[in-house]
Amino acid sequence: MKQITWNFLATAIVIMMLSCSTEKKSPVGSGLDPETEQQITSMLEKMSLEEKVGQMTQITLDVLTKGQDVYSSFEPVELDSVQLYKAFVQYKIGSVLNTANNRARTPETWNILIAKLLDYALEASPSKIPLIYGLDMIHGASYVDGATFFPQQIGMAATWNPQLVKEAGRITAYETRAAGVAWTFSPVLDLGVDPRWPRQWETFGEDPYLSAVMGHYLIKGYEGDDNDISNPLHIASCLKHFMGYSHTLSGKDRSPAWIPDNKLFEYHAPVFKSGIDAGALTVMVNSGEINGLPTHINKALLTDLLKNEWGFKGFVVTDWADIEYLHTRHKITPDHKEAVKLAINAGIDMSMVPYNFAFADHLVELVKEGSVPMSRIDDAVRRILRVKFRLGLFEQPYTLAKNYPEFGSEQHEGLARKTALESITLLKNEQGLLPLSKNTRILVGGPAANLMRPLNGGWSYSWLGNLVDEFAGEYQTVYEALKLTAANPGLITLAEGITYKNTMDYKEEEVGNLKQFAQMAAQSDVILLCVGENSYTEKPGDLEDLYLSDNQQELIRIASEAKKPVVLLLVQGRPRIISKVEPLASAIINAYLPGNYGGEAIASIIYGDHNPSGKLPFTYPRYPNSLEPYYHKHAEQLELLGSPTGTHFNPQFPFGFGLSYSSFGYSELKTDKTEYLSTDTIRLTVNVTNSSTVAGKEVVQVYSSDHFASLTPSVKRLRAFTKLSIAPGEKKSVRIDIPVSRLSFVNENNQWIVEEGDFTISCGSEKSVIRVSETRITNQ
Repeated sequence: MKQITWNFLATAIVIMMLSCSTEKKSPVGSGLDPETEQQITSMLEKMSLEEKVGQMTQITLDVLTKGQDVYSSFEPVELDSVQLYKAFVQYKIGSVLNTANNRARTPETWNILIAKLLDYALEASPSKIPLIYGLDMIHGASYVDGATFFPQQIGMAATWNPQLVKEAGRITAYETRAAGVAWTFSPVLDLGVDPRWPRQWETFGEDPYLSAVMGHYLIKGYEGDDNDISNPLHIASCLKHFMGYSHTLSGKDRSPAWIPDNKLFEYHAPVFKSGIDAGALTVMVNSGEINGLPTHINKALLTDLLKNEWGFKGFVVTDWADIEYLHTRHKITPDHKEAVKLAINAGIDMSMVPYNFAFADHLVELVKEGSVPMSRIDDAVRRILRVKFRLGLFEQPYTLAKNYPEFGSEQHEGLARKTALESITLLKNEQGLLPLSKNTRILVGGPAANLMRPLNGGWSYSWLGNLVDEFAGEYQTVYEALKLTAANPGLITLAEGITYKNTMDYKEEEVGNLKQFAQMAAQSDVILLCVGENSYTEKPGDLEDLYLSDNQQELIRIASEAKKPVVLLLVQGRPRIISKVEPLASAIINAYLPGNYGGEAIASIIYGDHNPSGKLPFTYPRYPNSLEPYYHKHAEQLELLGSPTGTHFNPQFPFGFGLSYSSFGYSELKTDKTEYLSTDTIRLTVNVTNSSTVAGKEVVQVYSSDHFASLTPSVKRLRAFTKLSIAPGEKKSVRIDIPVSRLSFVNENNQWIVEEGDFTISCGSEKSVIRVSETRITNQ
């Protein structure tokens, strides 16, 4: 793998943010604190090999509780003194993750568990090193009962509003600290480039620039502008899954990827680099493999690029059992011990084991045999201790809920509602069907009509989200929200027709009385069908067919036979293909996974109390064999002679698309010059006018198109965006600055380069051609 340098990004990431917000930023210190480093050095000199290896070992909570085995716990959860002794006295473990029995707990229950666990571990530690505890707090404090839940990341991306994402991070940090935890396994910075992939909804979508901006702001929400994670209002973030995890050949989770180096570096790496530049100090590794090499043993990525070239000073943690999987799944080593050797020497600092202590035994043996150098162990432990010091765990190992009075507060709820509202994306609205009058008779059907589980998705109270309806009874489903918002509750009737089974398998559906559904449809004014997917995540979310399920498509056909307007509400983690039934719908709303306030937000938009402003953060495909992202190459647009459709790029809805109840127009796109040096900044202005009688928000998106390049250019690339509120009849002039270096790409030698030539800059309906007058390697 050829080396690639990234110096230009250090300044470009700061410039990049200017197009999204005028908020003043505090610089992130890149240096190390000498006093802390000396403390760590002194500790390392006194620590035994076994204690050091313990710091590199992470186990799951179920191992430490009373239960039939290490894979589950009795309820109520009780810590097991025998297992505690084994973990912390014998093995000197330094980290614990997850929740017992994969279910949420109240903040007070978490406080009791965390306090007992951390107190025991600290007392047992020869060097009095505190434990670091991690939880998957994905769209809010996901494993805390009563916490404020936001839309999943894909919905956050659909807001195109970085400030809302930052607020979501801030509130998540606050409520995570209320549980006594200081570390979250978030954000996901993988590109949601393949809609088959079951974790697309955990991403910020398919575009590297949008993902980098949103990831930056979420990290700042978690960690604060100054990244002072010792502040008990902040938590440490974890970038995952470094990198290329989402772009697999088959679209299945944890399956092989084949990604050329220049593509990996141009599209996937910059998002993670922006996360490092934002101050993140922990990174989780891609569970899959790239070009035949599992990422957990890819020294070129983990050490040469991440640590040496990018200067990452934090620690690298594996994903679940991934060192063992090098032997059992990837078949790259003949045994577990060899897998440990390869992973640690490649740059892994902490192993998410999670169920046994074999990793620690193997690593001690490997060091004593000389197969893993002590210098590698000391480097890994130094990185782990550095994060623990930065978190302030030596002074305050955990926090208590009583000191967080705003947990689940009305203010937090209000911000979650606002984020849900801005995420929801109107995709179709024939003849202005929406918004509906509150006197409209609506039949609400479909499997997502009266459940909270599909509104939240996975990582919600449990891993797969299958416990949501047990915990979220106080919130409103779509049906309940419509009844509460309508002029008369009797105007809203419910007949799902198809229901989801509350099982671990998200695909299981049950067909109800469709004859009764048809009769009720004929008696309504409008039929709202809440369709899509039940909750899932990771490997259980793999699928064989991207089309909306046959049952749900049939329900849409039956509804259309009533000759009443049909509104499709898509509640889904990825764009399920609807091309066979899309013509039957008069209006289509994509709600993604909007969280506990999704029902309220959907009702507000359907009735016009709120004007939709969400935009797609991915390309919505029309066919399962046409899954190209918007930044595809020109050859994807070839038309086949004699074919009515050809083979050209033809999505159901394009990236960045979303309708409004307002009408926006663009005019007078201008750049300050027509010719630029590679070191210049393009200063662009454009007018945006709201020609309707309805106030609304518009996302101004700026794209570039390289006319010719030494490697085939994409048709277009997103280069900047900003979101505006525009009053009826108002015209706003918008200025956006774009460094010319942002027009660069990675060439065949893995160098970032801006090439001389013409570029089209487009914004809305407006276009302008500029010229770059020189070719330059931007990192030299």
